[in-house]
Amino acid sequence: MAKLSLFDRRRQRVRSALRAQKGGRPRLSVHRSGRHIYAQIIDDAAGRTLASASSLAKGSKGPGATVDAAVRVGKELAEKAQQAGVTTVVFDRGGFLFHGRVKALADAAREAGLEF
Repeated sequence: MAKLSLFDRRRQRVRSALRAQKGGRPRLSVHRSGRHIYAQIIDDAAGRTLASASSLAKGSKGPGATVDAAVRVGKELAEKAQQAGVTTVVFDRGGFLFHGRVKALADAAREAGLEF
């Protein structure tokens, strides 16, 4: 068995905890790269994406690797989710630590109406 990186170990730990608490709710998945941040709401039962937003999208202003960009993405995702009829989700941070841009996105999504 290959030795896993700390990121991969965190990702496995987060994913197993999500499976335990899921209860039929869609998953808000976050990916953070060096230049941008991406988020999508996924219905795993149906295997489809219900809503998505990123700092790479057209109309996005300013650099994508900032806390301000993460706040914009969180608000935009929450608006799209409400249009799709989604109000409660399970937050999947992947292997990313819950601080900085990931935390800013989550807080903005909560303020805009998503519950998790």
